[in-house]
Amino acid sequence: MQQRKIVIAIDGPSGAGKSTVARGVAERLGYLYVDSGAMYRAVAWAAGEQGIPCDDAERVAGLTAGLRIDLEKAPNGVRVLANGRDVTAAIRAPEVSHGASVVATHAAVREQLVAQQRRIGAAGGIVMEGRDIGSVVFPGAELKIFLDASVEERARRRYLQQREMGVESALERTRKEVEERDHRDATREVSPLVRAADAVYLDTTALTADEVVQVIVRLAEKKVEESKSGRV
Repeated sequence: MQQRKIVIAIDGPSGAGKSTVARGVAERLGYLYVDSGAMYRAVAWAAGEQGIPCDDAERVAGLTAGLRIDLEKAPNGVRVLANGRDVTAAIRAPEVSHGASVVATHAAVREQLVAQQRRIGAAGGIVMEGRDIGSVVFPGAELKIFLDASVEERARRRYLQQREMGVESALERTRKEVEERDHRDATREVSPLVRAADAVYLDTTALTADEVVQVIVRLAEKKVEESKSGRV
């Protein structure tokens, strides 16, 4: 009999390691990795392509209504498609990342993308990461994780990531950007970053990505066993 697959929701602030960890967990379990942030970046990218300011809520919402975002497994991770166009690389540009945090504040945009995220995860067998996955998108997820790390460590990780991508930056400027992102995410009116009451809190400051992956995989396997025995 095929093993039941659950929904794993991973939330946390920018730079906490959500993407790396979620990809690792999905690979270990054979699940689909769903980067919700990539979906908002896809909207920001599409807005830029059409010359729509990301802070124009009405026009961005209209754009999102006609934008189908799909995520597909790929040899090197996950491909992001916007109306069939591969935008995996394009959405990682710094200006697109900033735009994503702006479009994410628009209620109509979030509502439409939440519907798409639920479509993708309806059958289970997914690891989805973001900032409101356990609290809004999948409040009934069998396993919820809240990843965190110190501001200093999160800034260091983001700085190194940017350097690897060939993006010129400075550590202090990156730290300021992380703090500003934290403030926007925590204070926005629509779906602010919060830790779900039933989420497992993991501080990743002193942990490697692989160590965090191992912890979550063990928790997931325990959840599956409990569900099989009827304990949850």
